[in-house]
Amino acid sequence: MIKTIKQLLLGATIAFTLIGGAQAGEALQRIIDFKTLKVGMSADQPPMTTLNRQGGVMGLDVDLARGLARAMRVQLDIKVLPFGDLLTALEKGEIDLVMSNMSITPERSEKAYFAGPYMMTGKSILTRSSVLAQVESTGAINRADLKIAAIANSTSATFAQENTPEAELITTATSDEAVALLIAGKVDAVLADMAVCKLAVLRNPESGLVTLKKPLTMEPVGIAIKADDRQLQNLIDNFMDAFGKTGVLSQLRKKWFENGDWVAALP
Repeated sequence: MIKTIKQLLLGATIAFTLIGGAQAGEALQRIIDFKTLKVGMSADQPPMTTLNRQGGVMGLDVDLARGLARAMRVQLDIKVLPFGDLLTALEKGEIDLVMSNMSITPERSEKAYFAGPYMMTGKSILTRSSVLAQVESTGAINRADLKIAAIANSTSATFAQENTPEAELITTATSDEAVALLIAGKVDAVLADMAVCKLAVLRNPESGLVTLKKPLTMEPVGIAIKADDRQLQNLIDNFMDAFGKTGVLSQLRKKWFENGDWVAALP
């Protein structure tokens, strides 16, 4: 019998208990005292974190945050903040964790500790071409006969300018606009984050869209924790290790990246 995510989370929870005799760090002590885990996320990065039709927050990061709160036997309090403000809020102690499709970089690692990674993301391409869907490097799409769409002033547009200078870059205001150009046959591919490409495939099942099995770049995604709270870091590391070993993480990836049922709940 295939276990549900809830059953897997319960199994992982049984493997741990909250901090015992050791003195807890500031954030962990606050979580224990108030029985609440405050998690910051931007709620604008589907399928990791986004708003549904009712204005609630949903996504892989939301499910994972609920699993951590359940394992810690506390309530979950999700704080929706602009992505650029999340690490600042963490440093100020306004939130306990950042779980918002945040890739682990050297610059961010100077400001926070990262548990994980629990996901691997990166730049990918969305296309209707079976040939382009098989590429494994930017060299294969750095061609003068290709038109590539990317959001203006985005890291994807910068990536295209630096790695595919021979191709014609078409910039758009939104990812939806870029996908529409692709479906209309006005561009050959869309260059975007892996999650954006996978979401487009799920939202347009009749359009023949395909994306790479592996992104062109590898960007690990982790949970940001205040740099000086070693006890909370250790606890989250242990829970994440348990979630990986008991199948929780693989089930969450399947739910949000392979099964498109949740798309109907989007605004």
